[in-house]
Amino acid sequence: MVYRIYVEKKPGLANEAAALRSDARTLLGIRDLEDVRIINRYDAENIDAALFDDCVYKVFAEPQLDNTSESLYALVGAVDENGRVGGGNAAGSAVVFAVEALPGQFDQRADSAEQCVQIISQGERPLIRFARLYVLYGALSDEDIDAVKRYVINPVESREASLAKPETLEARYDIPETVEVLEGFTSMQQDELAPYIKARGLAMDEADLALCIEYFRDTEKRDPTITELKMIDTY
Repeated sequence: MVYRIYVEKKPGLANEAAALRSDARTLLGIRDLEDVRIINRYDAENIDAALFDDCVYKVFAEPQLDNTSESLYALVGAVDENGRVGGGNAAGSAVVFAVEALPGQFDQRADSAEQCVQIISQGERPLIRFARLYVLYGALSDEDIDAVKRYVINPVESREASLAKPETLEARYDIPETVEVLEGFTSMQQDELAPYIKARGLAMDEADLALCIEYFRDTEKRDPTITELKMIDTY
């Protein structure tokens, strides 16, 4: 069974949320952003209910600094499948999205929490997953929300996460029998680069991608595999 807890700084102590609100309004120009909340979410598996409850204020939160809840509804209200809260994009409404580490990416918070729980239990190490929820208040357009997401999500190490609680935290991967060859890669034109970067979730910019195209076209004289492109993108 997967247990979940939400942890949020108490009013007056949410300095990180206040800083993000300031950056979004000044640097991103989103003047309709009224408020920001940041909520840390922990999911735990291979742990019993009593141990999980005991660890809430020993591992996941600090009683003098944080408020906790087992329910997102209790914190922000009903959330639809698009992350919208309380009436779409009307003034005073909100939108919620979550950010987590990419699969295989080392997550310091999750790893430290696993170690701490194991020390307390003196038993097996549990599975813990961490995500950060951002709650944005105001009459925000889809473009405003996307701008904030781009600001807080580094595609090299993180991604947008589901708001739903998973049935298990066990990693399940489909093992491909063949490696995809990126057909047509070396024949891409300049106006195709930006959409390709977005579709493939690449961290490189258009100049980097153009250099890759030139190399595989002129030196290798073939289209690369997805593994080759992702390796270049990582480094």
